[in-house]
Amino acid sequence: MKQVINADPHGKVTLQGYDPVAFHAIGAAMRGNPSILLEYGGYKYLFSSEENKKLFEKDPEKYLPAYGGFCAFGVSLGVLFPIEIDTWEIINGRLVLQFSQEFKKIFEENTDGNIKQADENWRKIEAA
Repeated sequence: MKQVINADPHGKVTLQGYDPVAFHAIGAAMRGNPSILLEYGGYKYLFSSEENKKLFEKDPEKYLPAYGGFCAFGVSLGVLFPIEIDTWEIINGRLVLQFSQEFKKIFEENTDGNIKQADENWRKIEAA
């Protein structure tokens, strides 16, 4: 199974440089500090604090964005779309992102069904 991650193609920075732990720990999108970074799976994750970096190191899977950080609604359709950070939300303990606020609203019309379809499609995308 391959790793499919939405990252800067040059620097391999994920989540547009935002701290993956902050979404969970403080419920906010916080820019990461380039001097507080961790490479995981060949990609760079930036953190707003050393404490958040340590939390990530202890349990990275808890903080990784769903669907490699791609748009969850897009994945439910079988397509990889980029995301806007301000669409983030935590669903069932997972960081879920969308292409736009409009996509987020559509996704929320049937969250459970869309998550189920996205999960199924994601397994196929990773296996391809």
